[in-house]
Amino acid sequence: MFINTDILIIGAGPAGIVTATTARKYYSEKKILIVKNVERGVIPCGIPYMFYSLKNPEENELKITPLEKKNIQVIIDEVVNIDRIQKIAYTKNGDMINYEKLIMATGSLPQSLPIPGIEKEGVYLIYKDMEYLRKVVEKVKNSKNVLIIGGGFIGCEVADEISKIEGVNVYLVEVLPNLLANSFDPEFSKIVEEKLVSEGVKVLTNTKVVEIIGKEKVEEVLLSDGRKIKVDVVILGIGSVPNTELAQKIGLEIGKRKGIRVDEYMRTSDPNIFAVGDCAEKRDFFTRKPVQVMLASTATAESRICGANIYKLKVIRENKGTIAIYSTFINGVVLGSAGLTEKTANLEGFEIITGIAEAPDKHPKTLPSANKIKVKLIFSKHSGIILGGQVAGGMSCGELINLIGVAIQKRMSFTELETLQMATHPYLTPAPTMYPVVLAAQDAANKI
Repeated sequence: MFINTDILIIGAGPAGIVTATTARKYYSEKKILIVKNVERGVIPCGIPYMFYSLKNPEENELKITPLEKKNIQVIIDEVVNIDRIQKIAYTKNGDMINYEKLIMATGSLPQSLPIPGIEKEGVYLIYKDMEYLRKVVEKVKNSKNVLIIGGGFIGCEVADEISKIEGVNVYLVEVLPNLLANSFDPEFSKIVEEKLVSEGVKVLTNTKVVEIIGKEKVEEVLLSDGRKIKVDVVILGIGSVPNTELAQKIGLEIGKRKGIRVDEYMRTSDPNIFAVGDCAEKRDFFTRKPVQVMLASTATAESRICGANIYKLKVIRENKGTIAIYSTFINGVVLGSAGLTEKTANLEGFEIITGIAEAPDKHPKTLPSANKIKVKLIFSKHSGIILGGQVAGGMSCGELINLIGVAIQKRMSFTELETLQMATHPYLTPAPTMYPVVLAAQDAANKI
């Protein structure tokens, strides 16, 4: 079958959906078609919560029915090749789709490891596929010992959730000295480790899995320190790689980090093809170096830029780089990070000062459910411009890190943060006299 469309979007994750809805807002007269190869997708950030917090896995399904109400067509198929000259996409089911503009939103694929035995039954990667994940959840709930490889945010969140299942022992193995080491400095990583250990997770840092042992299915794992641990399930949570197989096949330019190379408006090396989300190359906000950041929040920001500017640069909202803003929730504590950590700032050669503050998130601190907030801000020593920030504490930290993210994107100085005007309320925020972002900025200023 031959199909004509104006805008063709390959992929229906957050990046594909937001590109489509944004494009509909700016180009009401255009036909928009999304092709997705998984019938039932999932909300990526909700995957860890399928193991316990959600009553059943289906609650995490990524619903895209409302797109049809916006006059956006969706078909289940897979684009296997593209003729860039004729502007025709060929699908697995034999259809040919003629387009004016094409958006690659093909996402990412879970990363594996060259471990002997990795192919055995009971070893699972994290695919964004509802039917696949339902089987993983069922298997985990019927297991006694689960081992997770990778102490990044996926590994930590999955470990946290599975530890709540009665009768399941959880091991978390990380090759680096600290958990969440790419997003947090050691003092914040320690908070995560302590929280996981307190709920029974056996955290093994500075450790590798060197072999997965068993006949046809996993029975135990051999660790780098020589120990063997009996396990029923192994979950790989070591991150993802850009899904660029199709992009490479049709000759699009690929960056150093294996993502599709794009400009500030998400345009690829082909002027009629854009790329957004995990498959697109990311550049650091400060250094402009390629970075491996795969977050739904980053993907949707890119998608809004792309969707507005597919035909003409209607909105001067170019992508100035990723600040890698991120938050997580581990055993009752919220952690957030944005921009450079102290470690990465030093590695990049920035001369920095840091400001640290702690304060209750309610005032007075004796109010019910008050929590302590810890804030760390990183500034350029000579300009005073904020380079990064980290927070830990109660639920309000989820939005507090967004405030810090805005400060980074607007290149605010510690002087501006010192004089920040904020709304406060005893039940909702820290006291205006003890607002932790202000106190951390003052702490940095005092060091100068």
